[in-house]
Amino acid sequence: MSLFFFSAFLSLLWLKDIKYILSVILVLWFVDIKKVPKLSKKAFKSILFFNLGVSLGYLISAYFRNLSPWHYIIYINLKVFMLTYFVFLFFSKVSIVKVFGVNKDLRYLLTMTLSQIFSYKKSYSDFRDAFRVRVVSLRDKEKRFIIRVFEFFLKKAMEDSKERTLAMKARGFFEN
Repeated sequence: MSLFFFSAFLSLLWLKDIKYILSVILVLWFVDIKKVPKLSKKAFKSILFFNLGVSLGYLISAYFRNLSPWHYIIYINLKVFMLTYFVFLFFSKVSIVKVFGVNKDLRYLLTMTLSQIFSYKKSYSDFRDAFRVRVVSLRDKEKRFIIRVFEFFLKKAMEDSKERTLAMKARGFFEN
């Protein structure tokens, strides 16, 4: 099943016509109509800043070249939404553990990745909660908090990467 979804994803990359992209979005919505609001919101939130940046950049570029940017902006935004929605739909139907479970090395990498994601997510949540509890006025402390949290995660990432590299070497991942 995951091979089918992967092949379908690759075929979606070749779509060039807005009508076909809209048709695929409708078909994806009908695959699991109950999850449409949740997955659409999740996809929209995930791509919002990226699409805004690309769209604004293209608008500025088109303005200086005296081009009409609207067709391309609609096309690229719909295509990114379609692909993102497809990925979210895929992972709502297929267990990532089962996809990567076919190979011992992939299982190990998935386990390491998920443990790191959950560890970082927990650390971030703890920082956010501590900040909310201890700070009354956000304006004067916000910048320092962001800098300190960034420094913490950068240092943690560097230390974790060394530890993970050693663990992977011990398991034969970097054999020449």
